Amino acid sequence: MSENQINIKAGNHRVYPCENEKKTALVNKLIEDNKELDIVVVCSTDVNTLKEAIDSKNVRVVEDRELVKDKEMKCEFLISFDMPVKAIVYMARVSRASKKAVMILNESEQRLLHSIETLLGRAIKQEVLEDFMYALPKPKEFDPKAKKKLTKSQITEIAKQRHEDATKSDKTIEMEKQWAKKKKETNKYLGDDENGKAKFSGKSGDRNHAHDGTPRVKSGAPKAGGKRISIKARKPKED
Repeated sequence: MSENQINIKAGNHRVYPCENEKKTALVNKLIEDNKELDIVVVCSTDVNTLKEAIDSKNVRVVEDRELVKDKEMKCEFLISFDMPVKAIVYMARVSRASKKAVMILNESEQRLLHSIETLLGRAIKQEVLEDFMYALPKPKEFDPKAKKKLTKSQITEIAKQRHEDATKSDKTIEMEKQWAKKKKETNKYLGDDENGKAKFSGKSGDRNHAHDGTPRVKSGAPKAGGKRISIKARKPKED
């Protein structure tokens, strides 16, 4: 069995987010609420200052160095006053508890909790006490009028288009207008002419010439025949 074997249940393992100035007050509250248990409070440095701040004299207060050296040190309830230097050191802390273990962390220490949870193989349940919790940053309000940030490629494309528009000559613009397709007007029925033929707005009249440029033959004149081909009679074969 590993010397850092954890014996407590996941439900008895907690993290308390706490303002740094209120940490000692929270430690004293936890001690008072669990005074029937054998309690050890562990810190990474300045153990003497912590000892003076704790009201109960029956509680053992130790540094990580002392806890690591004393392999026989055990307790029922372990309170971690701060974040240890390394995640493996926290595993040594919590392995000494037989019933409960809690860790009191300020806002900056919370950001380092991931390394411990990774080594532990699970997340540690967070329990918030309103009188000790540090202020959380307010979430940014959604502004529908705020402009969406453009990507680098989009900015490049917009700049390219603006450059092309600025350098385009007046002659080029005029040519584009000249060759632009005009919208074709819809033919409207205007009535019949003197010959009873329907007239439309989109038609100026009958053509006076054919598509090849030759004058159109009037309807009363005989049409020109096709090209004549001279066919000679075949000579009979001589016997």
